[in-house]
Amino acid sequence: MAEASRILHTTLIPNFSTPTHKTPCCSPRSLSHPTTSHYYSRRTTTLVRCSISTAGDAARTATAANSTIPWGCDVDSLENASALQKWLSDSGLPPQKMAIERVEVGERGLVALKNIRKGEKLLFLPPSLFITADSDWSCAEAGEVLKRNGVPDWPLLATYLISEASLMKSSRWSNYISALPRQPYSLLYCKPCILGFFPTASLCHFRTRSELDKYLEASQIRERAIERINNVTGTYNDLRLRIFSQYPDLFPEEVFNMETFKWSFGILFSRLVRLPSMDGRVALVPWADMLNHSCEVDTFLDYDKSSKGVVFTTDRPYQPGEQVFISYGKKSNGELLLSYGFVPREGTNPRDSVQLSLSLKKSDKCYKEKFEALRRHGLSASQCYPVQITGWPLELMAYAYLAVSPPSMNGKFDEMAAAASNKTTSKKDIRYPEIEEQALQFILDSCESSISKYSKFIQQSGSMDLDVTSPKQLNRKLFLKQLAVDICTSERRILFRSQYILRRKLRDIRSGELKALNLFDGFRKLFK
Repeated sequence: MAEASRILHTTLIPNFSTPTHKTPCCSPRSLSHPTTSHYYSRRTTTLVRCSISTAGDAARTATAANSTIPWGCDVDSLENASALQKWLSDSGLPPQKMAIERVEVGERGLVALKNIRKGEKLLFLPPSLFITADSDWSCAEAGEVLKRNGVPDWPLLATYLISEASLMKSSRWSNYISALPRQPYSLLYCKPCILGFFPTASLCHFRTRSELDKYLEASQIRERAIERINNVTGTYNDLRLRIFSQYPDLFPEEVFNMETFKWSFGILFSRLVRLPSMDGRVALVPWADMLNHSCEVDTFLDYDKSSKGVVFTTDRPYQPGEQVFISYGKKSNGELLLSYGFVPREGTNPRDSVQLSLSLKKSDKCYKEKFEALRRHGLSASQCYPVQITGWPLELMAYAYLAVSPPSMNGKFDEMAAAASNKTTSKKDIRYPEIEEQALQFILDSCESSISKYSKFIQQSGSMDLDVTSPKQLNRKLFLKQLAVDICTSERRILFRSQYILRRKLRDIRSGELKALNLFDGFRKLFK
C-alpha cells in the first residue's frame, strides 16, 4: 500500500468530443455486471455535480449487488506472492532484503530477511515495473481513445487497471493483478444499495447507507466517505455516458462497470503513490505497495535518479523477521480509515485531527451580511476545520470572530471571512480583543456539542443490536463496530484536549477582567 489521499487533487473530466467512429479491439473476457447512476467529477480546485439516470439503472444496481470481482486474491492471501516475486525478479527487480509474509499489522507486508541498517536504501524498482498514465496498453486502441479525449490520470489509470485485469494471463501485469486484494480495504470499495443507488463499503466495512449513518454518525469522516463515493460513481457514469457507450467493442459493459470501477479506484486510493523526484508523477509500484504504514516512521517512497528506481531510506534498523514500514503521509486517523480501512491505536498518531463543524446562527441580525462575506471567499454558512491535539488553525479562529461579531463591526466582516478561507493569501492571524472571549466561547460550544455526539455514540455502541445469525456476518459487524468506536474515541480525545485549552483560556480572560474590575473598585474607594 502506498500514499494516496494527499495525491487525489480534484480532477474534472472534460467534456469529451462526440466520437465519429468506433474501433474494434481485442475482446476482453466477460466478467461482472454494470450498475448505477450519479455524476461527480474532479479537477484541481473545481467542483461540478449533476445528475444522470437511465431506466436501466435500478436493474443494473440489483444485478451488480450480487457480482464479484473475478481477479485478485483475499487480502491476507500469500497464494500469488511467490509468483509475483519471481515475475518481478525476472523483470529486473534486484535481490531483496525483504519478502511478502503474513503480518500482525496489515495482514500482508514486507518482512526483513536480513539485518537492515538505519539509513539503508531498499527496493530499487525500475520504471519498467511501474504503472503510470504513460504505460502501454495491451489493448492499444482503448488507451488511444481515452487519451484522445483528455481523460485525467486517475480515471485513466482506473480504466487501464480494469482493461489489463480483464485480459487475465494475456496482460504483462497479470502476476501483479492476481496478487492485489479482491476487496480493497477502503470505505470506497462497496456494493450498491438498490434504494437510492448508494454504494457503500466492502467485506469488512459499510454495505448500506443505514450502516454508514449508524456507525459513523458522530464523525465528520462520514461526509468525506459520501463525497468520495459520489466522486467515483460520478466519474464512472461520465465515462460510461461519453466514452464507453460510444465504443462498446472497446469497453464492453460486462467488463467496464460500476463494480469493477469501485475495485480499481479502491486499489488506486490505497496503493497509488506520488513520486516527487519524477515531477510528481503518480504510479502503481508493484512490491513497494506491499509496505504497510506506521505512525512512528517518516520515510516514504520516491524515485532515486542515481539508482534509477523507486527506493525508500529506512529511518530505523530492522532485525530478520521484523516487518518493515513506511509512512503513507501526515494523515489523520479518519483519513487512514477512509483510504486504507484501519485506525491506529489511540494516541499513537501525532498527526491525528478531527473536523470541527462551525455554523453561523440564523438568528444573527447580520446573518445575511456575514453569509455574503463568506460566500465571496468560497465559504458557506457551515464550515469544518481540522483540530489537532496541539490546537486549531488560524482560519477557525477567524470564522469564530465573524460568527460572534456584533453589527457595529460590519466593516470587518469581509476581512474576517477572507482570513477564515484557506483560498486566500491575506493575513489570517487577525485579533479582535473586544470579542476574543465570545469567539472562544463559540468554539467551546461547538466543541462540546461534538463531544456530546461522540459520547452518546460510544455509550450506545455497547448495546447496539447486531441482528445477525451468521458467524461470518457477526465477525464483520463486530469489526465494523470496533472501527467506528476506535475512530470516535480517537477524535473525541482531541476534542477533550481542545475543550480543556479553551476553558483555561476563558478562565484566564475572565480572571483578568475580574482583577481589573477589583482594581478599579479599589481606586474608586480610595478616592472616595
